Amino acid sequence: MKVYLLLISILFTSSVCVFGQSAITATDEDATYTRTITTRSEKIVSTLEISDPSTEKNLVSLIANQYRNLNTIYEERDLQVKTVKEKNETNNAMETELKKIESSTNEKISALHTTFISALSSSLSPDQVVKVKDGMTYNVLSVTYHAYVDMIPSLKKEEREQIMAWLVEARELAMDAESSEKKHWWFGKYKGRINNYLSAQGYNITEERQAWEKRKNLKQSGTH
Repeated sequence: MKVYLLLISILFTSSVCVFGQSAITATDEDATYTRTITTRSEKIVSTLEISDPSTEKNLVSLIANQYRNLNTIYEERDLQVKTVKEKNETNNAMETELKKIESSTNEKISALHTTFISALSSSLSPDQVVKVKDGMTYNVLSVTYHAYVDMIPSLKKEEREQIMAWLVEARELAMDAESSEKKHWWFGKYKGRINNYLSAQGYNITEERQAWEKRKNLKQSGTH
């Protein structure tokens, strides 16, 4: 009897340790994630030159919550996709369900995006809102735009405007992307569109890039 009670005690204690450890791990992961998105948000807000500490704090929370809300939507999507794939349905049925999930996810993301921009605009100037967008997308828009202008100095005004318009569109989508890789993917997709457009305008992108690289190398070496 004593042995039986001892075994029960050991099993119970082990179970508590296992579940307790799971809870602690989950809590630690959430705390780590919270620190990550808060630090990221603080860096973005620091570029806005906000003088009021209360406003600054609210903006950090607003941006951090946007990251968290996006993450929640993508986690829900991943869970739904996993559930559908585990059903082992026919390819057509699975594809239909996956498309519904994708459509629903995009609707949620779009609504969240609109709400977020509206909230930012209520306390920031248009230029400051742009800085937030750039901060959330690693300033890829500016880097990419200036690279094109530097690579092809002969770009016409309307061509530069078209490049900027597409990069702005890419930034809006990249803001809501689920990872750094996906954010860069959106810009890569639009760079492909830009390159096709410039080729249609008569530019040889390969030659323009080679000439640009040569100019940069000469500049770095101090050769004129």
